[in-house]
Amino acid sequence: MVKKTFKIKGMHCASCAGSIERVLLKTAGVHSAAVNFASESALVEFDEGVASESNLAKAVESVGYKLDIPTPVAKEKITSRKGLQTISVKILGMDSPHCAMVVENALKKLPGIQNTDLDFSNQRAKVVFNPQKLEISKIFEVITDAGYKPIEEEGEAKEMLDKEKIEREKQTKTLRRKLIVGGILSVFIFFGSFPEWFTFVPEFLSNYWILFVLTTPVQFWVGLQFYSGLKLLIKYRTADMNTLIAVGTLAAYFYSVAVMLFPDFFTQGGVEPKIYFDTSAIIIMLILLGKYFELLMKGRASEAIKKLMGLQPKTAIVIRGKKETEIPIIDVVVGDAIIVRPGEKIPVDGKIIEGDSEIDESMVTGESMPVHKSVGALVIGSTINKFGTFTFQATRIGKDTVLSQIIKMVEEAQGSKAPIQRLADLVSSYFVPMVGIVAVLTFIVWYFFGPAPAFNFALINLVAVLIIACPCALGLATPMAIMVSSGSAASKGILIKDAASLEIAGKINAVILDKTGTLTQGKPQLTDIIAFNNTKKEEVLHVAASLEQRSEHPLAKAILQYAASLNQRSSHPLDTAIIEEAKKEKIDLYALGDFKAISGQGLRGFLKVGSQKVEAYLGNRILIQEIGLDISLYEDKITALEKEGKTAMILVVDKHIKGALAVADVLKGESIKAVQALKKSGIDVWMITGDNKRTAEAIAKQVGIENVMSEVAPHKKSEKVRELQTLGKIVAMVGDGINDAPALAQAHIGIAMSEGTDIAMESASITLMRGDLTLIPEVIALSKKTMRIIKQNLFWAFFYNIAFIPVAAGVLYPFFGILLNPIFAAAAMAFSSLSVVLNSLRLKT
Repeated sequence: MVKKTFKIKGMHCASCAGSIERVLLKTAGVHSAAVNFASESALVEFDEGVASESNLAKAVESVGYKLDIPTPVAKEKITSRKGLQTISVKILGMDSPHCAMVVENALKKLPGIQNTDLDFSNQRAKVVFNPQKLEISKIFEVITDAGYKPIEEEGEAKEMLDKEKIEREKQTKTLRRKLIVGGILSVFIFFGSFPEWFTFVPEFLSNYWILFVLTTPVQFWVGLQFYSGLKLLIKYRTADMNTLIAVGTLAAYFYSVAVMLFPDFFTQGGVEPKIYFDTSAIIIMLILLGKYFELLMKGRASEAIKKLMGLQPKTAIVIRGKKETEIPIIDVVVGDAIIVRPGEKIPVDGKIIEGDSEIDESMVTGESMPVHKSVGALVIGSTINKFGTFTFQATRIGKDTVLSQIIKMVEEAQGSKAPIQRLADLVSSYFVPMVGIVAVLTFIVWYFFGPAPAFNFALINLVAVLIIACPCALGLATPMAIMVSSGSAASKGILIKDAASLEIAGKINAVILDKTGTLTQGKPQLTDIIAFNNTKKEEVLHVAASLEQRSEHPLAKAILQYAASLNQRSSHPLDTAIIEEAKKEKIDLYALGDFKAISGQGLRGFLKVGSQKVEAYLGNRILIQEIGLDISLYEDKITALEKEGKTAMILVVDKHIKGALAVADVLKGESIKAVQALKKSGIDVWMITGDNKRTAEAIAKQVGIENVMSEVAPHKKSEKVRELQTLGKIVAMVGDGINDAPALAQAHIGIAMSEGTDIAMESASITLMRGDLTLIPEVIALSKKTMRIIKQNLFWAFFYNIAFIPVAAGVLYPFFGILLNPIFAAAAMAFSSLSVVLNSLRLKT
């Protein structure tokens, strides 16, 4: 069985995806098929011995669509093959299937284009072309003409990141400038349009020509971005939200211009001429304000990928010909012997063949404690060597390393996770053409069968239909609710990236919580001190801290930080008796000599206690056994600590066991409360960790979680998420480490903790700025309320449009002599927009 992703062309709605999915599942050899309408792709698992890619293409073609069999393209940013050149381009603004279709069609019209591969979810395009017939500058020019911003993906990851940030800042700055200018103009337009309400307004401001001059820049400069919807309608015979906004505001604008230029013509039908400049201007401003907040919330998935790439070392020191040589990492081959010194990053994945050390794998695994590695142990590329020097043999390089696989999984998960198709966008593709047809039919019927003057009646009713059918309320329904909701969430410490995240969050029925840094503090703390043989606890701490004073190990830091907290007379949750004793007499560390760190076991040193010099050890069972001491008398107490998931260290002074200290990554204060709240809401709660089963279950028991996923490798976390998804669960993944990024992207909702890594936050849909788990139930409640408001908004928007379109078309005139004046049409339209805004403001409470 193989699993491949194919691009599908010709899909226009969710029902298209269903048709393709059904025909693929009926094809012999196909095990599973998932068709994604938003990304216009199909993920198909099939048996290559039974079904070929051509068979799949024929099956899809039989129901009227096209499945593209991918053409292999070069992996480099710019490469050449058989006289052809491949360029990878970042296209800012290409964030929907429609956008990708526009760019693709524009590119294919260029001479010399051989192949295009567009991924709108990551705003990326790969173009294969003949450099003899086409220059790169022309490709960029065509993309720019189509209304998007191309950036060539070349240079270092940081350089690309800077380019994207600059472009994003430009977009935000431009939009902000338009909002300021448009807002000022709209205030004057509104005051001038209603002189009967605002008697203090100068008379000249109510002049039609002044209002025309004020409105025109708002209509055509401030609202410029909405006219891409007209391009879709005219060129591709489809519509999106921008089409609705453009049609509605232009109808109001041009009708007002017509009234201004030919006032007598419009009064002949017995209807007083009225202008709607204020309607078009204010609606554009409200929608643009929603777009501005949407831009501020938008995710930065591509930056997460580039930051992951930035973790990779640039060079490696290899042994070739019995000499140490520093070479670029791209020149490393499998089998190379590579030397790594303290503080250096491990270049690629491999196996240690000489030496040992403590490796900080937190950037990949998320686990806070360094791992001891010796001969035969596997090491992960991009992790940090903390202490010893060792030599390892490269086993995986380039795209095969663990980090590269994490990068690949994040990209795939982000590309396959489709944003939920908004109801308004789905309906709009049918709504606008239908309104257009109704408007044209209205004009024809009134022109041929209406009373004199027939043309005037026909034109007035046509405009009334267009204005009453103005989709502005429909356009405001989602962004206005999202704008208010996101502001309310931000005040509570919740950062939500997009509307799709809010929509899904309310449907969550399973939450996976990463252990380290999410449920726990993410750093070891001293939790227990046990004294043996009549030794005082404070003396055990005193000797242990003195031994650890030269160590950089995280366990040593936990002991030293605890001792320091006592000296500073600060509170600590460990032992009140020790604190009280420490307040009487501060701990002064004993002088340490002949210090030796024993890798993977502990440490030894000579302490000057008064006038005596005593030998002391602090370490694990292996160390104590090697110095010839029996711990059987203390086994029960030490084992009890280990069963609680703690790391136990035994203290020996002058060949006598004096006590034991336990260090653990302790639970956050709010973890238990958050888990209880989630379970009370009927949500399944899971804990996931790379820890062994005993440690994992000990932590889970403390926090009240019954479902535990233990010993999960970093690259397997996303698979665990998929397992729950296949059971029909709507899954939220909560994490904070780089290793959580693929799982965060794979889950329906990824929730990151703000004190975690940037990679995790950028891969997630929601970030908890306080890192407080009790915010998760609040996210779910806010989602449910927001979606309820959005559905109410959509109902009222459709109600106003559908109920009054027949009236605007003149259906009531033959029976009651009633025609809908465009003034009332505009009033109904404005009221529908106002109701949406006011309803959305309820989310502030």
